[in-house]
Formats: sequence, structure tokens, C-alpha cells
Amino acid sequence: MKFHGREAQQKKIRTLLRRSPMQVALVYGRRRVGKSELIKHCLRQESVRQIYYECKQTTEQNNVESLSALISELFGLPALGFGSMEAVLEYLFSQAQKEPLALVLDEYPYLRETTRGIDSVLQSLIDRFRETSGLKLILCGSYVEIMKSLLAKENPLYGRVDLSLDLKPMDYYESALFYPDFSPEDKVRLYSVFGGIPYYNRLIEGELSVRENVQALISAPDARLENEVSMYLKSEISKIANANEVFEALAKGFSRYSDLLSQSHVSSGPTLVDVLEKLIRMEVVEKQAPINDTENRRKSGYYITDSLSLFYYRYVFRYLSQRSVLDEDVFYNRYIQKDFEEHYVPRMFERICKQFLIRENRAGAVEPPFDLIGKYYYDDPKTRTNGEFDIVTQDPKGFAFYEAKFRKEPISEGMIRDEMKQVQNSGLACYKYGFFSRSGFSCHPEGSMVFYTLADLYA
Repeated sequence: MKFHGREAQQKKIRTLLRRSPMQVALVYGRRRVGKSELIKHCLRQESVRQIYYECKQTTEQNNVESLSALISELFGLPALGFGSMEAVLEYLFSQAQKEPLALVLDEYPYLRETTRGIDSVLQSLIDRFRETSGLKLILCGSYVEIMKSLLAKENPLYGRVDLSLDLKPMDYYESALFYPDFSPEDKVRLYSVFGGIPYYNRLIEGELSVRENVQALISAPDARLENEVSMYLKSEISKIANANEVFEALAKGFSRYSDLLSQSHVSSGPTLVDVLEKLIRMEVVEKQAPINDTENRRKSGYYITDSLSLFYYRYVFRYLSQRSVLDEDVFYNRYIQKDFEEHYVPRMFERICKQFLIRENRAGAVEPPFDLIGKYYYDDPKTRTNGEFDIVTQDPKGFAFYEAKFRKEPISEGMIRDEMKQVQNSGLACYKYGFFSRSGFSCHPEGSMVFYTLADLYA
């Protein structure tokens, strides 16, 4: 299967594999984000000898025997009888003195559970062989919090990691590489449901419509990914009922802490804080503050960042009882279709446009480059109005305002003038006004305006 995207991460890992001295790397990120496939792809591109071992939730001895079998196979040796994981690893560090060797310990947190003091063992071996061994050690794991703890000052591995990669979901552009034959409009719809998780995007079939893929993978009974969200949550959260409550409130559009506390029916404030913090650490929820008032807690909001989780709780979890008694097409028509097209996808389109601006900014295509991007909060005591603009950037010249419209009709000059007037009345002083349109424009940009179409986003 063809590997898509991750160009920057590929370059970093392949550079590490080519270096002569010993190298230690951490690669971590949430489940299904493509860590293992990325590492395997890089290994396939390089000629270095390699052992890829997926650690198991068993005993230390079982892991010792399994890793020893791979060593025997690689070096053409008879069965090896190591007595501990430390002995196995010492052997590999020693062998890499003769010839460079790549060792990947995938799902490393499982090994930490079964092998007491494994971090200290690795620290001792790294220090001992640092100047003489050519081992490229890559520790990989899905438990983000555990993997990040390896970089903390109190951990034995502190200061010994040469490369740390926190692998995030792909953005809309790289995700679309998995379904190239769909129209730009349908690429927006697919990203709105499946987001930037490679595992989900590989399951999308080009011969099916967007609706047929959504039904087959998430919305219909017994869909391929029907239990994906709940299984992921249960793996890291003990009281799943609280997480369900919070997710459902977030999916309905509630984002402020006070609203979540009243709408989610979670037992107490401390419980809500605990659930939100866990979801943030799992990287499926994020806390956002307006770029013009980053320290104001009252103006901050919580948002689901994982598209599949958002879709699931907005349409599937919320209507499980109805889905159980309806035909899957009737269910889709009644509970998904209209809201999906008129509200859900347009909101997700804003997220895509924000990602486009970040891509352009990193590529040097925005002048001057902006330092901040996000929501902008306004409060006008004279007119007693307040609200937020969803996409605003800030750079040394000032603010730039962007509006995203995922509608069938082209954006007209009148619509643009109305948007600009609203911005000016709010007190936000902008030197640039950007507009994104699904269906193009019936006018031309003038002065401080800049226009983008779907063709620009997927160029």
C-alpha cells in the first residue's frame, strides 16, 4: 500500500538512521495516527540492518524470548537463551559496535509495565555505549502521557534522546492524498468525518460516494468504525460515562466550562475538570482562547479536535435508540443529511481554511508571516454586543480577518461588504480581509481583499 504524506517527519527519521553515531529517538502520538507505518516506511527506504519489535502485554520473559527469536533470525544464529531484557539489549548495543543496527521497540509503554526499571537499564546502556555503538534506538508508543514522561528531568532517559517526534493527525491536504479521485467538495466532506487519521482514511473506497463511505464506516449499525471511538476512550478513561456526557455536550456546540457543567450532567466541577484534562492529554479535545485575550478563562472554550469523535457523538451516539429501529438510509436522511450539509461541514470547512493558512504561512507564502491564528473576541459596551470571529491572524502589521463560506451560491460583493462592515463595527482594525468560498465569487477582490476557492486549497 502506498505511503502518503509525512515528508518532514520522514526526513528526520531517515536522517537519524543514516547517522554514524548512536541515536535515540522517541516517536509517539495517539492511536491510529500512523506512527508504526511511518517508522516502517522509513526503515524500508534505508539499508541499515533492523529489528522491529512490538512489545507485548505479557511477562518480561515472554518479551525476552520473542525479541531473542528476531535476533536469531536476523543474525542467522541458533536459539538464544537470554535471561533478562537487559541482557538482550546489551547484546544488541554490543553488536551495533561492529555494524550499524536499527532497533525499534514499538508500544514501549507495555515493556515498561512488565520490565522493572527498563528506563534505567536503557540509560545505563546508552551512557556505556554512546561513543562506540552505532545503534539507532527508536522507542514508539501510543500512550502520549507516558511517552512524554520519558523526556522529563526526573526520568533516567532525560537528556539522552536525540529526536522526539510527537506525531499529530494529518491536515486536510495530506489526508486528501488518500482519496485523490473525489472532487474538492467531497474531499472537504470526507475530512469533516474522518479527519487526519491515516487508518481511517485508508478505509475510504473511491468507488463509493461520500454518503456510502460514511454509512459503511461509521453511521450504519455494525459499521467498520462503529466502536472505534468508545474503545479508544475506554483504553484511557475508567469512567466512560463521564466522558460520554462531556463529548455529547461538546458535540452539540457547548464549549464554555459553565455550559458544559450544566449540560453534561457530570457530578461536579472537579470531575468535569478531570475529564477535560484527560481528553486534552489524549489529544481529542483542545482548549482555545481568543488570540486577543489569551489569559481570560471565561472567554476560553473547549472543542473536539478529532473529526470522527465529533461526528460520532453528534449523530450516532446521540441517536442510538432511533438508529436501532430504522433502516440505515432512513436514519441518514432523517438525522444526518440536512444538518451535515448545512451546519456540520460548513463549520469543519472553517477548520480546513485555518489549516490552509497555516500551510501557506509555513511555506513562506504569507507576507508578512503571521505569529498567531485563532478566534478573536469582541465586546462593544456601547451597542451591548459581543461575539467571536473564527479565523483571525496577527502579524507585525496588525490583524487579518478571514471568512469561510461552504454554500452552493457564489459569494457576492454585497455579502463581502456586510462582513467587512460587521468587522469594522466590532472595533477590530484589520488591514486585510480574506474570503474562502466553496462556489467561487461573483465579484473580484479589491484593495485589502483576498479570495480563495477550493481549487486554491487543493492545488
